[in-house]
Amino acid sequence: MNKKTDARTLNAATQAHLRRLAVLAVRDGMKQTAAARKYQVSVRAVSQWMALDRAGGLKALKARRRGRPAGGGRLNARQAARLRNLMIGKMPDQLKLPFYLWTRAAVAQLIAREYGKRVSLSTVGRYLKAWGMSPQKPVRRAYERNDEAIARWLKREYPAIARQAKREKAAIYWGDEMGLRSDHVAGTSFAPMGQTPVIRATGQRFGCNMISAITNKGALAFMVFTGKFQTAVFVEFMRRLLLQVNGRITLIVDGHPVHRSRHARQFVDENAKRLRLIRLPGYCPELNPDELLNQDVKTNGLGKSRPRNRSEMLATVRSHLYRRQKQPQVVRNLFLEKHVRYAA
Repeated sequence: MNKKTDARTLNAATQAHLRRLAVLAVRDGMKQTAAARKYQVSVRAVSQWMALDRAGGLKALKARRRGRPAGGGRLNARQAARLRNLMIGKMPDQLKLPFYLWTRAAVAQLIAREYGKRVSLSTVGRYLKAWGMSPQKPVRRAYERNDEAIARWLKREYPAIARQAKREKAAIYWGDEMGLRSDHVAGTSFAPMGQTPVIRATGQRFGCNMISAITNKGALAFMVFTGKFQTAVFVEFMRRLLLQVNGRITLIVDGHPVHRSRHARQFVDENAKRLRLIRLPGYCPELNPDELLNQDVKTNGLGKSRPRNRSEMLATVRSHLYRRQKQPQVVRNLFLEKHVRYAA
């Protein structure tokens, strides 16, 4: 019995010639099993060669270069550390790569560009695991965001505001406004795997708005209203806040146009002995603790009920906020979140 030839032991030219002979024999009508016996190779090898022939003709049977492809190879420790730091510091588009998020393909292209090494996606996956990285849902941040201004706010500006408020015995309120919609769905619901739970709700769309302000002592002021958030609403909120609070107030808000309006500035100037209005740096809502109260209203207020009309929605939101006014510890705990802990 003839022993089958291990084609891997042959040189490249001999391998290519053997493949060509076997394929031509099958083309001429010989069965693959017969061709395998004649050329002393496996039937599987002949089958693979025929597949190459069908895909690319006899040219596909030519000898290919053996070994690791050019540009291959592992990253050394220094290269790996540098790539990891690049990924942590910036997103792909900021590094002029044609990707929006860090995917394995994006990392592979970064490796090829920086070090001329071509690696498979599975290899990239092993690198990412070794670097302590996992797929995560990103947080959206505006391109207009000024990181230097944010750093100044955290290191110098807010500490100075807090010191002045302490000297003046002023309460620091963090304010924000939010729109609420009847079709908003918050939270998760257990259901059988593969079966998405369905929430029954009215087909009508309606909504309302709220403006609120909180302190790290647990105080809460709010207004719930219909219609647009306009200067008159903001001025009325500040007027009520002055009536509700004894002493001086430092109110910190975002850069909404209403907060910068002429009438709002005029009201603040007229009440300068008790009221100071300060704006956060632009495009950094995560630095405002009142954003967490907004999420609380959506998740624990509206998220646990389904109002059937606007009147029910207004009542639900007000009821939840009244309850929070009686739970100052809940409001205080909002300031324990990592990104707003600086204001605690």
